[in-house]
Amino acid sequence: MSDAASTAAFRAARDFLIQHRDDYATARRDFSWPELTEFNWALDWFDVLAAENPDRVALRVVGDDGSDEALTYAQMSARSSQAANWLRGLGVRRGDRILLMLGNVVPLWEVMLAAIKLGAVIIPASTLLAPADLVDRVERGETRHVITDTGQAPKFAGVPGDYTRIAVGDETPEGWTSYAGSRDAPETFEADAVTKAGDPLLMYFTSGTTSKPKLVGHTHASYPAGHLSTMYWIGIQPGDVHLNISSPGWAKHAWSNLFAPWNAGATILIVNQGRFNAAHLLKTIGDCRVSTFCAPPTVWRMLIQADLSGADTSKLRECVAAGEPLNPEVIEQVSRAWNITIRDGFGQTETTAQIGNTPGQELKPGSMGRPLPGYPVVLVEPVSGQPGTDGEICLDLSDKPLGLMTAYLGDPDKDAEAKRGGYYHTGDVATVDDDGYITYVGRTDDVFKASDYRISPFELESVLLEHESVAEAAVVPSPDPVRLAVPKAYVVLAASATPSRELAADILGFCRERVAAYKRIRRIEFADLPKTVSGKIRRVELRAQEDTPRDGRGTTEFWEEDLK
Repeated sequence: MSDAASTAAFRAARDFLIQHRDDYATARRDFSWPELTEFNWALDWFDVLAAENPDRVALRVVGDDGSDEALTYAQMSARSSQAANWLRGLGVRRGDRILLMLGNVVPLWEVMLAAIKLGAVIIPASTLLAPADLVDRVERGETRHVITDTGQAPKFAGVPGDYTRIAVGDETPEGWTSYAGSRDAPETFEADAVTKAGDPLLMYFTSGTTSKPKLVGHTHASYPAGHLSTMYWIGIQPGDVHLNISSPGWAKHAWSNLFAPWNAGATILIVNQGRFNAAHLLKTIGDCRVSTFCAPPTVWRMLIQADLSGADTSKLRECVAAGEPLNPEVIEQVSRAWNITIRDGFGQTETTAQIGNTPGQELKPGSMGRPLPGYPVVLVEPVSGQPGTDGEICLDLSDKPLGLMTAYLGDPDKDAEAKRGGYYHTGDVATVDDDGYITYVGRTDDVFKASDYRISPFELESVLLEHESVAEAAVVPSPDPVRLAVPKAYVVLAASATPSRELAADILGFCRERVAAYKRIRRIEFADLPKTVSGKIRRVELRAQEDTPRDGRGTTEFWEEDLK
C-alpha cells in the first residue's frame, strides 16, 4: 500500500465516523477499520493535515502563570521534522526505544511526532516516577535513549544503562545533551524506510493497581488509527478546541491529548496548573472557547465544588469522563448547571475506547454506554466461559479490533492468560441490558463476597459519593467472624468536613437508606487513599491492610455496632 493509499484509507474511516457522529446504529453497523499495511501516522496523516490546514492551531498550552504558547499545524509539522532530523544525528534509529519523561510542554508533542517519523519506539513515562521505577523501565524496556526535562535528570544518576541522555530546559546537566539544539536542524524530513503498520510504536507500563506493571505493546496502527474509536466517543470534529485533563506518561494522555483530537483535525488545549485550581480551569474553558472536554472523575468531583454556573460554556458541546466510573450525582449537578450531560466511556491501556455513551444518543443512568464502532464486545460468564448478560468484559478475537495491543511484552504466560478461549479478557465485570447498554460492576479482583452475597465496590462507592461530605471513597471487604466479611469504606472527606463519630454515623445511615440490607456498609475509616502514580485507587493495598491483624481501631475508624 502506498503512502497515498494509506492516507486515503485512514481518511475514509475517519470521515465516515465524523459523518455519522450522532447516528450510532449506522456507525456501529457499517464502520470498518482501515486496512493498513504501510502507515506512518505522523507522515501520512499529521503532515498531510498540516499541508491542508497550515494556519489552524494544533496545540495551545496555557499556564496559570499567564503563559500562553500556541503552534499551528504547519509549525508543529516543521518542528517535529527538525526534532526528527536532530535525533537521527544523535544516533536514534528505526526501532530504537526512547523513554520520554516530560510534562505538558510543547517539546513533548514535537518528540512524539518526531519519534513516529523516525520509526522509533516510545516508552512514555510519568514525571512522578521514582528512580526505582525508572530502573525497571530502562531495563525491561531495553531503553536506548532518554528524553526528560532538566529538573528530572538527577533521577537517572543511579539508573544504569548505556543510553543517550537528552534534557529539555535551561541549564543542561553535565553529561546530557540540550534539546535546544534541535532548532538548528532542517525543517524537511525524509524517512529512511517504509513504516509497516504492524511495526512497534509504543510501549506502556501499566499503572500496576494490583501487581508489578505489565508492559503493553502497540503498533503504528493500533493506537494512531485505533483511536478513531476514541474520537467518535468524545465527538471531536474538525476545528474543535479539545481540552483533556490527564498527565503525560499514561495512555489516556495519548488517547485524548494526541491521537483522537489530531485524528479529527482539532486543536489540543492544555491547561498547566502547578496546583489544581477549579476556578482557573472553568475560566479557561470560556476564554479558550473549548468545544469538547474530557476529565477523570476526580476532577469532575472537584469542579462541582466550584461555581459551575459562572463558567462561560457557550462553545462547549461535549463533556466526557474516563478512568473510573463517574457517580450519577456529579453528572446531575453538571447537567443542571451547563445543560450538558457528561458521557461515560470505557477503555484500557491495552486498547483504545471500547465502550461509550456516544453523542446524540439516549443515556441510561449508571450505564457506561454501548460497544463503540469496530469493537466486538461480549460479556463472558466466568463459570461457563460463554457470552451472557453478566460477566467479564471481553473482546472477540475472531474479529480482532485494530486498537487492541499486540501483547504483554516479555510475559508470554500473562499474554496467553489474557487471550484465553478466543477472547481478550479485560479483567472488568459488567452487566448488559436488552438494549445493549453496559453497566460497570468492578474489577474481577475487586468484587468480593459478604454474607454469601457478591458485592461490587463501585456500586457502594457511588452511593457514598452522593453524600455531601464525601470527596472520594473506596470499599473493600473487612474480615468478620460471623459474616466472613463485611463492606468497609475508606473515605476522604470534602474540605468543609471534619472526621467525627457523628459524621461516621451520618454517612453510614445515609448509605443504609439507599442500599439493600445484605450489602450495606458496616465499617468506615477516614483516611487518605493509596493510589498509583496515574491516580487509580490501589484497593489491593486496602484489602491487604484489612487482612493484617491490628491491635484495636484507629481514632478515625468506626464500626456500625459502635454507633448504635
